[in-house]
Amino acid sequence: MSSRLIGVGVGPGDPELVTVKGVNALRAADAVVVPVMAAPGGQDGGEPGRAEATVLHYVPEEKVVRVVFALNERTDRARREAAWDAAGERVAGLLRRHGTVAFATIGDPNVYSTFTYLAQTITESVPGTVIETVPGITAMQDLAARSGAVLTEGTEPLTLVPVTAGSAVLKDALSGPGTVVAYKFGRLAGEVAAALRETGRIDDAVWGSALGLPEESISQAAELDGDAVLPYLSTLIAPARRDGGRGGKL
Repeated sequence: MSSRLIGVGVGPGDPELVTVKGVNALRAADAVVVPVMAAPGGQDGGEPGRAEATVLHYVPEEKVVRVVFALNERTDRARREAAWDAAGERVAGLLRRHGTVAFATIGDPNVYSTFTYLAQTITESVPGTVIETVPGITAMQDLAARSGAVLTEGTEPLTLVPVTAGSAVLKDALSGPGTVVAYKFGRLAGEVAAALRETGRIDDAVWGSALGLPEESISQAAELDGDAVLPYLSTLIAPARRDGGRGGKL
């Protein structure tokens, strides 16, 4: 029988936001891989990541396999590629020994996830492996629920932008219609605040980080200043401009 690699979305950090299907997939797998960032020297960083911390609420520690990924390597492409190859081979080895391997990823495995790249690697290195995904709750959904921000109404579009692509991409989105969600904007919080002010979108915008965790922070974007430095995985919601009429966009 073919081996199976299942990308399981475990949500933004709150263990209560893992779906029943996700929990079942984690428990049924022979091994559960969790990504960890490399410490200096390329070794395991030591501290459990958000995905690992969530997984440990549902499966025993001995079933969890920590694999170093170059999650924090953005400048040295050769080093990043080498780290990805090593991680892929580690997972390939697990698939050769086990029938089913789950890979836990924060959020959803099909939204800006490490799993996408891993699946591509495994498809080439372990031909015949069945690739599956279990959807997870995203940070924008969790932030909307915790802050009261409505993501979309009626025919409004929803635009998701990773600010790592540059603040100009965000500004273009904010200049358009509908709600704009920004991911990974923590290190560019000052530029994001400036873009919100320039486009007249800052008054209703809200940002959050560490959602569902003890260090959770949710605030109005209007409180951001030019010197703000937020956690890397911060999320921003800039709701669509609305006239306040009930049902006006249904």
